[in-house]
Amino acid sequence: MQVSQRAQRIEPFYVMEVAKAAQALAASTANSDQPMIFLNMGEPDFTAPPLVQEAASRAVRSGFTQYTQATGLPELRERIGQWYAQRFGVNVPARRIVITAGASAALQLACLALVNPGDEVMMPDPSYPCNRHFVSAADGTAVLIPTTAAERFQLSGQKVAAAWGDKTRGVLLASPSNPTGTSISLSEMKLIHEVVQGHGGISIIDEIYLGLSHEAEFGQTALALDDQIISINSFSKYFNMTGWRLGWLVVPEDLVPVIERLAQNLFICPSTIAQHAALACFETESLAEYERRRAEFKARRDFFLPTLNAMGLTVPVMADGAFYAWADCTAACEKLGVTGSWDLAFELMNRAHVAVTPGRDFGHADTAKFIRFSTASSMTQLREAASRLSALLA
Repeated sequence: MQVSQRAQRIEPFYVMEVAKAAQALAASTANSDQPMIFLNMGEPDFTAPPLVQEAASRAVRSGFTQYTQATGLPELRERIGQWYAQRFGVNVPARRIVITAGASAALQLACLALVNPGDEVMMPDPSYPCNRHFVSAADGTAVLIPTTAAERFQLSGQKVAAAWGDKTRGVLLASPSNPTGTSISLSEMKLIHEVVQGHGGISIIDEIYLGLSHEAEFGQTALALDDQIISINSFSKYFNMTGWRLGWLVVPEDLVPVIERLAQNLFICPSTIAQHAALACFETESLAEYERRRAEFKARRDFFLPTLNAMGLTVPVMADGAFYAWADCTAACEKLGVTGSWDLAFELMNRAHVAVTPGRDFGHADTAKFIRFSTASSMTQLREAASRLSALLA
């Protein structure tokens, strides 16, 4: 059977290939003194807090399981708008918020609404692989712009201006970023957006880790700039609802009917049960728990990243958000006699029983020199992983 050219353009998601190998090995190590430690997946080890779980159960018992509007429950859109005001001091009217089946659906809707065949969308290299594939699925072309540690692995206004071409449609940025955990300051985001607006382009900002910002300089939403920013967000990371598949996007008001029309046809609506559960995310008790967990993620970062540096897995830029460490593994590869992060990932998996993610997925700008660690595991697991890695690399 002949598959579409579109499908052929989508590369494998190597994170999942490594994960499958780690799961297979984990079965044989489960009862050993060194069971597999998974530092490869970007998923919080926390689950939805009690009030959210109770709200989901209550929705099922009450029969709130039928379709909602394609744009989502009006009361959930209102709650999200209130959260922006309380958390960031930004006015985001509910009418500009569209609830989606995860941030993935939000990105798909944004790209389908705004990207034409042949359009080019700039993003940094390294960046999350699925973001470029959403552009490709809309018959656009993702243009990866190499970045360096000195640039915090992010684009700048100057770099966007220099790279803008005849086919450029806009930028798709992530702040904080996967895999680096670095963010773009609001002042630099303003410069980038001014370049984009000057060319009549679009600024799509992936902010799914924004709630997990750890530094005041970077913990602000790009929506503070103006109402032309398109922001993608999610209940997966800060709100710990990964498998519930619920997210949202904020768009200019005149774009809402376009997004709604696409959503009606592609998704009908997000999960009704998940939406009713998400209402409880914004209760005072839940928000206090999320902030406690955010502090725990920061404590894990503060322990694990310096520990990696000490053993020669150098993290060139301290993550200011999310839960990742983007580590240069050149010295570790030389010590263990392997070539690049792909081979190193399997070496660490087999010899230390620690699963990590090689840089292959995230771009082409020296990504073979880097591995990504997720610090979304418990402190106990991080300490044990550090002990094993340190012993192997000593």
